[in-house]
Amino acid sequence: MQKMILMLLLTSIAIASLWFSMKNILLFCGQDENIANEAQSYILYSLPDLLAQSILHPLRTYLRTQSITLPLTYCSTLAILLHIPINYLLVSVLNLGIKGVALGSVWTNFNLVGSLIVYVKISGVYKKTWGGISSDCFKGWKYLLNLSIPSCISVCLEWWWYEIMILLCGLLLNPQATVASMGILIQTTSFIYIFPSSLSFGVSTRVGNELGANNPNKAKIAAIVGLSSSSVLGFSAFVFTILIRKKWAAMFTQDPEIIALTSMVLPILGLCELGNCPQTTGCGVLRGTARPKLGANINLGCFYLVGMPVAVWLSFFAGFDFKGLWLGLLAAQGSCLLTMLFTVTRTDWDFQAWRAQELTREVPVDDDDHTNQDGSMKESSGLLHHDIKQKQLTCLI
Repeated sequence: MQKMILMLLLTSIAIASLWFSMKNILLFCGQDENIANEAQSYILYSLPDLLAQSILHPLRTYLRTQSITLPLTYCSTLAILLHIPINYLLVSVLNLGIKGVALGSVWTNFNLVGSLIVYVKISGVYKKTWGGISSDCFKGWKYLLNLSIPSCISVCLEWWWYEIMILLCGLLLNPQATVASMGILIQTTSFIYIFPSSLSFGVSTRVGNELGANNPNKAKIAAIVGLSSSSVLGFSAFVFTILIRKKWAAMFTQDPEIIALTSMVLPILGLCELGNCPQTTGCGVLRGTARPKLGANINLGCFYLVGMPVAVWLSFFAGFDFKGLWLGLLAAQGSCLLTMLFTVTRTDWDFQAWRAQELTREVPVDDDDHTNQDGSMKESSGLLHHDIKQKQLTCLI
């Protein structure tokens, strides 16, 4: 966990340097100056969130790999409940506007980090799984980076596509209305994404644990159950977008143009979720089998070699305008779903179980801390050395 926090903090420095130049970057991309100013203001007040996220993500992973999920739910619920009065205070009472929205999100994430740290401390789960701060966090980065970089690229390739769509909105006939509508739609898909993303993390952990324990059949069953559940989530998301398409945008704005654009595109967004939910879970299966590079390659090909050309052609050359961007996303999600399902169904689970054993043997472990003087295994913080080795693949993921 220390390694993950340190890596994310270092990454945050690079991200922060980009954020400081966001206005110039947006203007260079041809965006409206007012939009660029508001984006710069929001992102600068969001800078502390980089610190919160650098601690939050490793904490979540640390608990999930131990199958500790209910405390995560409780702490997240508490943070969300506090988010409502915090937002009201900052935006409505103090009249901070978009700055208050950014600070409210930062405050909420720090509340979540604090509550999780309190849980870890009070419950004592760290006693069996963490030996305290040590110089070991500077060792073995190769194994962590080999898994984390492709996983990061896989997620970024998908979400950068949405950011590129916002930039393309600024080049359409009515940039202010389309950018505003795109903001509502991306918030909607982000809300829906919580469910398949959570399922993906669970499937990834379960598949990784079963492969690490040399149970290929159980890993396969976990993948099948996860993909089946994600299909139900995708259909539910589609029904949700159909039911709320006439009223959803009115919760954010009273501008009739923005409401009309959002209502027009919501059914397409729902169709996208039919593919997005299973393919997100499929990415979790690939992470669980320590194949994140494959997921990154699939996202790269489907979103940028299929979806992007379709979106640009439909929006700027075929006359579909705003709708064309989302039809391009639909093409990307559809091709991604088919490719992901093909990849998962052709997985050799026996081979992946063998590969998991080989990978865990490659992870460096300080044997001196886990052996007696006679060379036999000893208990360390309640876990045996071979148990630690068995679970290291999952912990790295």
